Amino acid sequence: MVRDDIDTIGVVGAGTMGAGIAQVAATAGYDVVMRDVEESFVESGFDSIEDSLDRFAGKDALEDDPATIRERIAGTTDYDDLADCDAVVEAVIENLDVKKDVFQELERVCDDDVLLATNTSTLSITSIAAPLDRPERVVGLHFMNPVPIMEGVEVVVGEKTTDDVVALAHDLAEELGKTTWESDDKPGFVTNRILMPWINEGIRAYDEGVASKEDIDRGMTLGTNVPMGPLTLADHIGLDVCLHASETLHEELGDRYKPAYLLKRKVEAGDLGKKSGEGFYEHD
Repeated sequence: MVRDDIDTIGVVGAGTMGAGIAQVAATAGYDVVMRDVEESFVESGFDSIEDSLDRFAGKDALEDDPATIRERIAGTTDYDDLADCDAVVEAVIENLDVKKDVFQELERVCDDDVLLATNTSTLSITSIAAPLDRPERVVGLHFMNPVPIMEGVEVVVGEKTTDDVVALAHDLAEELGKTTWESDDKPGFVTNRILMPWINEGIRAYDEGVASKEDIDRGMTLGTNVPMGPLTLADHIGLDVCLHASETLHEELGDRYKPAYLLKRKVEAGDLGKKSGEGFYEHD
């Protein structure tokens, strides 16, 4: 059994997703310990959180002031500082070996009844948990980007994940103000299995001259009532992230997930979207 009385949440990774998860947890009233490999990464995560909180405060969208929320988050580079957490969410690079190493460290420092969740968007929950003595407490909590804004969280059930862990994952996400859906541990889960072909086909249509990038995005937003077209969304996600997800799905599921050539070319050129200032569009 995992403990269901959660006061402190650990987050491994202080990048875009990790900092967003830490911010959302602290905004919901939880104490948070945010860990990354270098102090500079932790500080960068705090800069992102503070900027985001200031924007929310400017829209009167916070119940607490930004300083109070920020004070709930502690930063660290030491796994041992996660020992008192009641649940931990991993949000590091999408690399199976790296994630396995993280979870082995978490199993070392965390009590046996602590929920361990991964924010992976494409990798197998079962594979991530396989080296552990207690793989049944590992579950997918796939937050959408940007975490403070997007409402949805995908709960992904591994081969060994128990029912009480799944139920707690749903409850925790909902306590963070999110709405959940559930997926079995199949490649891409629900979101990326459907989203990546959509993005890649939008990129191919642009590359083949079907329409301008603006008209492709405009056609999809007005024609299907989605908030962003495929090229705009790819820039917001990060073209490198889209490429990695597509390559993983291509390997698992075949040619219908083959990454668009232009996507690979953009990533090779360092045009990663919003995070780099230029992707399919220019960004501040």
